[in-house]
Amino acid sequence: MHRIAIIGASGFTGAELLRLCAGHPDFEVADATGETQAGTAVADLYPSLAAHYPDLSYVPADPAAVDGCDVAFLGLPHGASQVLVPELLDRVGHVVDLAADFRLRDAALYPTWYGEDHEVPGLLDEAVYGLPELFRSDLAGARLVAAAGCYPTASALALAPFVRAGAIDPAGLVSNTSFCTVDEDYTAYGLAGHRHTPEIEQVLRTRADGTTVGGVSVLFTPHLAPMNRGILATCYARPAGDLDTDGALALLAEAYAGEPFIVVDERSPSTKATLGSNAAHLTARVDPRTGWVVVLCAIDNLVKGASGQAVQCANAALGLDEATGLSSIAVSYTHLRA
Repeated sequence: MHRIAIIGASGFTGAELLRLCAGHPDFEVADATGETQAGTAVADLYPSLAAHYPDLSYVPADPAAVDGCDVAFLGLPHGASQVLVPELLDRVGHVVDLAADFRLRDAALYPTWYGEDHEVPGLLDEAVYGLPELFRSDLAGARLVAAAGCYPTASALALAPFVRAGAIDPAGLVSNTSFCTVDEDYTAYGLAGHRHTPEIEQVLRTRADGTTVGGVSVLFTPHLAPMNRGILATCYARPAGDLDTDGALALLAEAYAGEPFIVVDERSPSTKATLGSNAAHLTARVDPRTGWVVVLCAIDNLVKGASGQAVQCANAALGLDEATGLSSIAVSYTHLRA
């Protein structure tokens, strides 16, 4: 049994980590912090977790409290992990950060995209980018994992196989991603300057062996939609050679053959079909009239886009089967209408 600390366990990603760890046969939550909720019972804040955590309460963050833990998950606001991680690395076996604090390799990008200098730039080279389907070999035994975020996960899973195969022009990629937190509204935001743009470009230009693809340029426009969970990325690119829909689907299927959490199908992905699961559903089309390649990816932003991704990365770092404690099956049923 592996002892787990969840720092920032009172927020949405922290609560999802508690839910996933409750169903993980090899994880035992030893410490759950929540600064604003210190002293509050987990069952009072999240009654849905009461059956598994009847006696667990949130405590203030204390680096010494993670001593002896095998994994510390960090579900903190941007910037907070940079201060805490250096104190944790010598106390815990593996640190998995769900924020963007260690995702970008180039420290010079942080002032531009996040508005402040990086506090510990020397750790950026050590941090492993946590998207197992694209960078699995780096995760085994990793001491510090920067789990990929929801927007980059959906966009990169859709586009990376085509970029790596040289099947599309890496310049001028367009990613239109839908994420939901509001009701009765639908808006675009972060126009021509969303902070996840350089992360998406970094992932797409990096091959599994660490070599790079030149000339990757992404235009990323996220949208807020009236849904509780879910991301649907619709990505556009120009083919670099002859490519039709059958070839595009075959390329995706080959790239993700054997991946337990990837579904490649002719059906158009549905966010509801991924609800509560760690799965990503993908499809592709090549429009012969306009010449555009269109690749779509649907995920649950709190699972494959955050906490499930973090658990998958922790499994890989610990040497466990990546799928342990995670499901590829959604918690709702959908059907296609004629």
